[in-house]
Amino acid sequence: MAIDVILGLQWGDEGKGKIVDYLASGYDIIARFQGGPNAGHTLKFDGKKFVLHTVPSGIFREEQLNLIGNGVVIDPITLSKELDKLRAAEVRFQKRLLIARKAHLILPTHRLLDAASENAKGKAKIGSTLKGIGPTYMDKTGRNGLRVGDIEHPKFEERYQALKEKHLSLLGMYPPVDFDLEGEEQKWMASLEEIRQLQLVDGEYFINKALSEGKKVLAEGAQGSMLDIDYGTYPFVTSSNTITAGVCTGLGIAPSKIGEVIGITKAYCTRVGSGPFPTELYDETGERLRAEGGEFGATTGRPRRCGWIDLPQLKYTIMLNGVTQLVVTKVDVLNVFEALQAGVAYQVEGQETQELPYDICDQEVTPVLQSIKGWQSSLDGITAYEKLPAEVKDYIAFLEEHLNTPVTMVSTGPEREKLILK
Repeated sequence: MAIDVILGLQWGDEGKGKIVDYLASGYDIIARFQGGPNAGHTLKFDGKKFVLHTVPSGIFREEQLNLIGNGVVIDPITLSKELDKLRAAEVRFQKRLLIARKAHLILPTHRLLDAASENAKGKAKIGSTLKGIGPTYMDKTGRNGLRVGDIEHPKFEERYQALKEKHLSLLGMYPPVDFDLEGEEQKWMASLEEIRQLQLVDGEYFINKALSEGKKVLAEGAQGSMLDIDYGTYPFVTSSNTITAGVCTGLGIAPSKIGEVIGITKAYCTRVGSGPFPTELYDETGERLRAEGGEFGATTGRPRRCGWIDLPQLKYTIMLNGVTQLVVTKVDVLNVFEALQAGVAYQVEGQETQELPYDICDQEVTPVLQSIKGWQSSLDGITAYEKLPAEVKDYIAFLEEHLNTPVTMVSTGPEREKLILK
């Protein structure tokens, strides 16, 4: 069997959690392959809202196994809080949630380093979520990190103290920040007991055995393709590979095992934190998009920057990921607009181009916009694609034509049932 992939094509917040939750019933295993608790996958059903930061979004489907893969970095405190909320919602996860032993642990001192480093940058801040993600991946590539499997080792405490001391020495480079290290360390150690109660597996063997047995696997990404450490708007990116290639290293599978690649895009575009955003709106229209879309970060609560959809950017991430089908979310947010805009090209140094320039962070990039007629009507209660207003279908057809990729689903609201198959 092949492993299908679902990931975001913009700067994150595309609505991946809801789509994974919807698709999960068709799979045996849902596997997170990268990122950490900077993710905020929001699901809404039965009148309740849930936000997942580490746990895969298939956890609410009672028959599916959920794997936190080795490409994920895990903060035991955050994970413990998530599990408490799942218990409160009477979700039985103990036999369905597995963690790869090779996944790295976020220490309290990782978060302290993250806060101190970002604070020292002043106006040059990259917009870190201050969850310790960057420092943890730095220790991973620097071959200093602690992994989940280490908690089973008799010398775990010794290894923990060695890494903690290294971090404390590094903190001497930065001005002090307010952080209760002793208190956070106590919570962290207590939270490790939660992890010890879960099933720890050798993820690469587990996932390949499942595939060889004909099990269906859905790989769930975090953040968005434009935040990829290699191909995003560097340095305003995350610390992992958020594109399809990250599935291979994040779960331990061969490229030949990749099947369908489902790319998710909002019907417009948003970004949290610093960095380039060619189609960003700084006017009342941008404010209205934010208000209509409830565009505030699920993890940080920060207001998201808003703008029109950017087709050159989407062509870029469709190319990088090998996207085979598109899901367009938050179409309902555009209900109130008489006319929409779409960025169809860029003006860079007097030349029109469809390609993202290498130095997009430093070069002036002006979008070429095309106007599209809005529908100005509610989409509530519509469950069939044929029943959508003609203008909505025209907009979807416009996207398919420009992106040369079929749209297979359209989301018209945050609730589980507001998803229309095309």
